Amino acid sequence: MDGTLITEMRTAAVSAAVTKRLAPPQSRCLALLGTGVQAAAHLEALRSILPLDDVRVRSRTPERAESFAKKHGARVMAPEEAVRGADVIVTATHAAAAILQGRWLKEGAHVNAVGAPQPDWRELDDTAMDNLLIVDSREAALKESGDVILSGARIFAKAGELFAGIRTAPLSKTTIFKSVGLAIEDIATAELVCELYVDTARGSGVRSHFGVRI
Repeated sequence: MDGTLITEMRTAAVSAAVTKRLAPPQSRCLALLGTGVQAAAHLEALRSILPLDDVRVRSRTPERAESFAKKHGARVMAPEEAVRGADVIVTATHAAAAILQGRWLKEGAHVNAVGAPQPDWRELDDTAMDNLLIVDSREAALKESGDVILSGARIFAKAGELFAGIRTAPLSKTTIFKSVGLAIEDIATAELVCELYVDTARGSGVRSHFGVRI
């Protein structure tokens, strides 16, 4: 299995699962800050759970933004213009300094922050981080996420606590999901791919990757 593809899939899938619990169910406007692999993966994942009809995109490279917009049916905008009024925002960049300001966010918006994967980098300013903060791992976020470390933001819950029903966040609140990634997510995704492959192979009578006729 290709580890890069598995990571691409599971990162967006986890964000979508969190978004499903935190964003208003009729969210229609998505802002993407970034035009790389994760921006495309998140767009695909979020389109599968939300009735998106307005996708806005920003990139520091205009040519990449235009190419992404043409391919995915999005509109190119400046960062503030893209974020203002958006229901869901994804930041997927290698920014070292904040590119999203909290004053741009409308009340009740949800942000999936998946970039800036270093303890001294950040995508969101202190105002943005001063909202309801969810992380995939408290320990990892406090070691790896500059957004969390540098802002001193208080963590409200882990994503797993939302899924288990241990914590509940009101949909009226502006929420931030800071994703740093967990190895168990890769393993779970790889296991699902294996199960789907075996199910398909069983129906066709071909040999699996393990040399066993299904």
